[in-house]
Amino acid sequence: MRTFSMFCIIACMLLTAGMAHARDSFVIGVAPHTSARVILEMYQPLRQYLEKTLGMPVEIVTAPDFDTFARRGLANEFDIAVTTGHQARLFQTDAKYIPLLTYRADFKAVALVASGSPAKKPSDLKGKQILGLSPASLVTLWGLHWLKENRIDASTVKFVSASDSVAQLIVSGEAAAGFTSLANYQKLAPAVRGQLRIFAESKSMAGRVYVLNRRNAGLQKKINAALWAFAATPEAKTYFANNKLEGYRALRASELKEMDPFAAEVRKVLNSTAK
Repeated sequence: MRTFSMFCIIACMLLTAGMAHARDSFVIGVAPHTSARVILEMYQPLRQYLEKTLGMPVEIVTAPDFDTFARRGLANEFDIAVTTGHQARLFQTDAKYIPLLTYRADFKAVALVASGSPAKKPSDLKGKQILGLSPASLVTLWGLHWLKENRIDASTVKFVSASDSVAQLIVSGEAAAGFTSLANYQKLAPAVRGQLRIFAESKSMAGRVYVLNRRNAGLQKKINAALWAFAATPEAKTYFANNKLEGYRALRASELKEMDPFAAEVRKVLNSTAK
């Protein structure tokens, strides 16, 4: 009886191991620039294409906020991370991720106010509720710099989970202004976008960058070729058009290095909130 019980235990262990192996997948982590539902929908064409190319399950994941996403990336939870340039640089320097490519469309941060807002100049926002994503978000970091340059106290900044939430809260009058990316502003439903106006705009910065976990270095050529091949498909062209991304492009020399000051701020945020 004891022998039979031991056999059952070993069999269960082997079955569990087999199930765990069956769940193994290639994980693409996408920074939480909008809601998880929208991100999962956006990246379905890429997920399906890479599943066929790599011959393994591909999973799209995100995080509740940029801080958590950065921690997960640094903990090597992603096989590929798709995130704004400052976090891509942090992953490259601190976790040895390998840069792959980015999107053609310019990436800019914007400060939004309601279309009927009486605010005409930055000082009109003093003492008012202002929204950002998280302290580790590039658009929020740009926004905090913009506030400082305009001598506005950043203590009124409140962090929310997604760009569409920023827009809705401004439209409803619960905040005077908020920071988001130009692309996410352009993607808002016309009825919502029509109730907002751009109050300030950044210069072009490194937008969403694909970086490869170093444990997959042996697959770099295959994955890189697959991404460029995907870009030529009708599904990808629809994805680029719907999200105003214009397609992929190679990273320019030193493009990520220019993000060092912002990467340093993310590192500081993560260190200050370490548990």
